[in-house]
This record gives sequence, structure tokens and C-alpha cells, in this order.
Amino acid sequence: MREAILGKAAFPNLVGQQYMSLTTYRKNGEGVATPVWFVEKEGRLYVYTGATAGKVKRIGHTSKVMVAPCTQTGEVLGEAAAGTARLLESEAERKMADDALTRKYGLMKRLFSMLGRLRGGQAAYIEIAAV
Repeated sequence: MREAILGKAAFPNLVGQQYMSLTTYRKNGEGVATPVWFVEKEGRLYVYTGATAGKVKRIGHTSKVMVAPCTQTGEVLGEAAAGTARLLESEAERKMADDALTRKYGLMKRLFSMLGRLRGGQAAYIEIAAV
């Protein structure tokens, strides 16, 4: 696994990007790409989503993912990189990921989180490591 060493990003294809295309895989192996907000911290990527989102279910079947820079609408802008994903379960990990995402996206992240809570949704946090 590649790690961020001496300031080198584990996912150099995502440096300076606001959106990432996250491809997760169905049981039959078919990839499903979704544009998401993300933050890189200590060589790992963190993503916020709804707990009932399809990507959460697919990660439950396989941890294999691909990540690529993209536009807000999902148009891929560059090279993809392989990773492994897991759902964060501990409150400390979830808080760390939420704080990092809020620092990156500010008011928009706070509003998005608030709307999710008002709708009664639960949040899920995904950690992605490079392979």
C-alpha cells in the first residue's frame, strides 16, 4: 500500500481537486461511478454519504474501488487509481472524517449535513486506502 510520505500524496491524481468519481462494484462485478466530495488525510481518502446509499451497500460486498478526479456532474477529468474502502464505525473515526470534510468544504458541508439530519437520514463515512 502506498502511503503519504514526506508530503507525497497517496492519491496524486486527486491533488487540488474538489470532486472525485468513486467507482464501487456490484456483486456481478459491474462498476457504478458516483461523484462525491472527499478529503485526503494522512494518506487516506474520506467520503461522507447517506447510510442507505448504494455505494455503502456495494462496499459491503467488495472493498475494491477506483477513484478519479471529476466535475460536480461526474465527468472524469483524469487518471483513475485503485483503492480499498471500508466504512468507519467508531465515533472517533467518524468525527475525524467529518471534521476534515467540514474544513475542506465549509458552509456547503454544514448545510448538506443539516439537510440530511432534517430528512431523518443517517450519515456514513468511507475511508479509502491506496493499493
